[in-house]
Amino acid sequence: MASKTEPANGEERGAIQSPEQAPNEQQKGRKVVRGTKAPEIPLFERKNWLLHLHYVRKDYETCKVLIQELLNETSGQCEYAVYTKGLILRQEGDLNESLRFFQQAVQLNPNNSSNVKQVARSLFLLGSYKTALATYSEAELLTQDWEVLHNKGVCYIHLKEYKEAIHTLTKAIQLSPQIVSFKELGRSHLILGDIHKAIETYRKAVKHNPEDPELLASLGLLYLQIGSSQKAFESLGSALTFDPSNYKAILAAGSIIQSHSDNDVALSKYRIAAQTSPESPHLWNNIGMCFYGKSKYVAAISCLKRATYLAPFEWKILYNLGLLHLAMSQYASAFHFLRSAQRLEPKSSEVLMLLGIALAHLDDSENALRAYGQAVLLKPDEPLLHLNYAIALYNNGDVKGSAVQYRKYQSRSRSLEEEDPDPEVQEVSFKLGALLQIGETSGKVPIPVKKEEKKGKNGEEEEEEDGERVYSKIVRQSDGKKVTVQVKTKLKQAEK
Repeated sequence: MASKTEPANGEERGAIQSPEQAPNEQQKGRKVVRGTKAPEIPLFERKNWLLHLHYVRKDYETCKVLIQELLNETSGQCEYAVYTKGLILRQEGDLNESLRFFQQAVQLNPNNSSNVKQVARSLFLLGSYKTALATYSEAELLTQDWEVLHNKGVCYIHLKEYKEAIHTLTKAIQLSPQIVSFKELGRSHLILGDIHKAIETYRKAVKHNPEDPELLASLGLLYLQIGSSQKAFESLGSALTFDPSNYKAILAAGSIIQSHSDNDVALSKYRIAAQTSPESPHLWNNIGMCFYGKSKYVAAISCLKRATYLAPFEWKILYNLGLLHLAMSQYASAFHFLRSAQRLEPKSSEVLMLLGIALAHLDDSENALRAYGQAVLLKPDEPLLHLNYAIALYNNGDVKGSAVQYRKYQSRSRSLEEEDPDPEVQEVSFKLGALLQIGETSGKVPIPVKKEEKKGKNGEEEEEEDGERVYSKIVRQSDGKKVTVQVKTKLKQAEK
């Protein structure tokens, strides 16, 4: 009987080999590479991820506890913990202690540009602009970063070195066209009085950020300053398209509409702005002027009084109050407000001109003529000032002086060559010219400022104000002829 063959090495038939004992076909013919162990994180950086997680969640109390643990474990050598502690202290307002931690981070790693930038930022916030500028220059050697150049430019602005600021900010924009850099560059041009370069800067900014309402509104305001109302309205309209509640754009657009005597539309715009900025003095000033244009004088005074309460040192609001009281024949109150405006803005010829009108109504001819004389000295190229001064001199019997001022008015008017001269001003000048050619005067007649249609002293009806301008009417008798001379002044509107 045949005997069975036993399995070699004592293995039973049908036994399954383990993977180590039975390598697969892929393992045959090549060496098996086993996975290497992951490198251990250095002790100093082991918990940085956890610290960062709590910081971005603004869990500052947990961050402080974790930072203290890391500093104790590493004997103060954990760079990220020191850096984060400086950021937290800055958020809490402790700038000096924050600066100390950032300086410690620089000592731990002087080649890290972030540490140097934070030291410079702390110095800037502390008002040490020269030291901050030097520190930003050190950071510039470590990295070519637009933020470093931008902050250097801002330091130059605070040090009033505007040309250096323009050069540095231009370099920052070349590296990265950021909105904040464009704004600071435009502000530098405005400080230097170069409004056209400022406009060009904002136009470039709008090309890079065409949907930014703040840039569009600022560009519209600059166009307003140079008299380009059409371009200003287009920019302001674009700003309102992207942000219908933009206060700056609404106020400027309303001012343009108001200048075209469309007071109802301007008031509808201002109503929207009042919902977002109810405490704006410029807004209430313009609302008051709209009511003035609609001949609602009580409402106008209420709005202007609120505006002057919010901004008691804004001379334009006081000017408008004086103008409104002149229209209401309240000459003492007009003098009070105009005198306050003149103290705040002593170089305004328009304020001095209205002061002269108010003083003439108060029978103070000497000071009225003095006010007119100062106004003419401040702005000798303004024709209306010479015309008003000529009227005041003629009213006080100084025909020769009036003739001198009238000739100056004619020469200034010819040099300006206005395309659309005011017919009322022309009529006034013709009447005064006729009187000066006669050269005879008679007794003085008071100078009323009318706000409504009423009978004059000679029984004739005088014209009603149109709601947008105030006319000071001077009535003179000469050789049995009566002439009415009208002095025109314009409203002041805030565009901010």
